[in-house]
Amino acid sequence: MKRFKNMVALVTGGRSGIGQAIARRLRDEGARVFTAQRGIDPEFEHVTADFVDPSAPGNVISDMIAQTGRLDMLVNNAGMMQEARVEDMSLADWNRTLTINLTAPFLMIQAALPHLRDTKGNIVNIGSIEGLGSNPGHAAYCASKAGLHGMTRAVAVDHGPECIRCNAVAPGWIDTELNENFIDNMPDPQAFRRDIAGVHPIARTGKPEEIAALVAFLASADAGFITGQVYTVDGGRMTQLSLP
Repeated sequence: MKRFKNMVALVTGGRSGIGQAIARRLRDEGARVFTAQRGIDPEFEHVTADFVDPSAPGNVISDMIAQTGRLDMLVNNAGMMQEARVEDMSLADWNRTLTINLTAPFLMIQAALPHLRDTKGNIVNIGSIEGLGSNPGHAAYCASKAGLHGMTRAVAVDHGPECIRCNAVAPGWIDTELNENFIDNMPDPQAFRRDIAGVHPIARTGKPEEIAALVAFLASADAGFITGQVYTVDGGRMTQLSLP
């Protein structure tokens, strides 16, 4: 099914992990896909960007529009995580996390809006279940993702009358290369895989393609009456109570 024929999509952080799965899914459904991140993307048309730089989002949009003349879908996926409690985190580290995870999406949306207005396009932000709850030592990451969820609702309200939709997806544990490397460095990787599967009612962790499937739906006309929503995709992890 080619739901995105003749449409243009931009996926930040689309060179690997969840972003790469999203870029591939949108391409498979007919979209011309650009990615934006540091370095070269050998698979997709891309714009090189370091989202610590506040000028990067505007430059990405300008560069892409110069090549395509339009934008139909923006997926804000690029992000980072630094582990520290509030009392242990430096202001510089706090600001870096908020800049990449929240300010950069804000600036991407700001730069993209004139072009999305022309195409009646839409935005999907990749949040996290940590915008709803918290793992230990993730103060800045949780704050940034909760902020991204809130901005999703604000953009939906402010720009809905212009036929621009904005939704978010909040993934749980997904089997990306980054997470696999994290597990491989644990003292007992097999035990960790067993334990992490056990906190999910579905008894397994998620796949990047499962996030991509929801993003593709939300970006399509099939979701034309859906906006301002944050969809949790976590195998039931946030639903299951811990044992008493």
